Amino acid sequence: MGENKKKIPYNPLPEYLAIGPSQIHGAGILAIEDIPGEVVIGISHVYDPNFQHEYIRTPLGGFINHSDTPNCTKSRYFMTNTDDVKIKHDYTRYDLVALEDIAGGEELTTKYTFYNI
Repeated sequence: MGENKKKIPYNPLPEYLAIGPSQIHGAGILAIEDIPGEVVIGISHVYDPNFQHEYIRTPLGGFINHSDTPNCTKSRYFMTNTDDVKIKHDYTRYDLVALEDIAGGEELTTKYTFYNI
């Protein structure tokens, strides 16, 4: 790997989100600042048949709570890379997308679709 690549520390959430107390259940994902509608917030799940329930949950997927009237949704994204024969990465991921404007301090929610609650 090139030494002149800028090293950026890993951040499990975008800097405008935090994990905090939830009014719904335990801990949840909270907006620290306003988020405009239709913004792709980040990856919530990655499909991998080798994992329990076949999905790897990121902090977004692990801490977001269910709501019947959610302010976010999951958008399926399939990526395939056939240009590089040494590294083949075919995977399905789910991005978390804001359905509407979300005010700072508001909890992000989604309607669970991978299983019934």
